[in-house]
Amino acid sequence: MKKVAIIMGSDSDLPIVQKAIDTLKEFEVPFEVHVYSAHRTPKEAADFVSSARANGFGVMIAAAG
Repeated sequence: MKKVAIIMGSDSDLPIVQKAIDTLKEFEVPFEVHVYSAHRTPKEAADFVSSARANGFGVMIAAAG
């Protein structure tokens, strides 16, 4: 099964994505949560996204702001 990536611009966005995390856990869907800022860490964000498929991700959920 492919993994789901949950990407937040800041760890303060966690309350916004918590329901998605809870739902993924409930259905036993593998996922990872990452904090990448397009403003503060653009290279890291781009590297993660460009290699996501090769690293087993099939879906990305992104939240910022």
